[in-house]
Amino acid sequence: MIQPNEHDVFLLRQRIRPVVNQYEFTLPDGQAVCFVEQKRFAFKEDIRFYTDDSKSQELMRLKARQRFDPRARYDVTDPSGATIGQIQKVFGASLLRSTYTLFDAGGNETATVTEKSVPIALIRRFIGLVPFIGGFTDWLPIPYHFIFKRGDQLLGTHTRQAWKFRDTYTIDLSGDTGRTLDRRLILATAVGLDALQAR
Repeated sequence: MIQPNEHDVFLLRQRIRPVVNQYEFTLPDGQAVCFVEQKRFAFKEDIRFYTDDSKSQELMRLKARQRFDPRARYDVTDPSGATIGQIQKVFGASLLRSTYTLFDAGGNETATVTEKSVPIALIRRFIGLVPFIGGFTDWLPIPYHFIFKRGDQLLGTHTRQAWKFRDTYTIDLSGDTGRTLDRRLILATAVGLDALQAR
């Protein structure tokens, strides 16, 4: 089984399913890291990470504390319920460009995640409001990139690959040379940036 904290670069691909969000993480060489599924019909967002798509062994969970809260904090926990970290949307800053704060297992702020480009963020928002076009925003080749920072230090990037039939992202944490960020928290964040972005 791949240990996420031993690696810096991951690929995230969404599986095409009509009812439920499913994802798969791999290393750049194709080795499977984990399978992800969003729980159906949950009153609060509940996303499960498994070793593979048999779903026989759970790795962690991403779960909202509140329902329909624009400032909601999401808990990332291991199978025993122990805290890995938390993700919280920064509502005010997200009006301009989507921004999240990451907290470590002790509840300390450990990084921020922000859309890389303000102009591109504004273009995405504008197109989303255009009748007949807004519903197809995800299919347009608009860059959808995030950066992970701690203060002025760039820790990593989250880059959407253009012209892919299914959402595909490269998560590169090479800037975090000391691996101070728990990679499990980053994987959870990467899924959240896709599955929860419209929340």
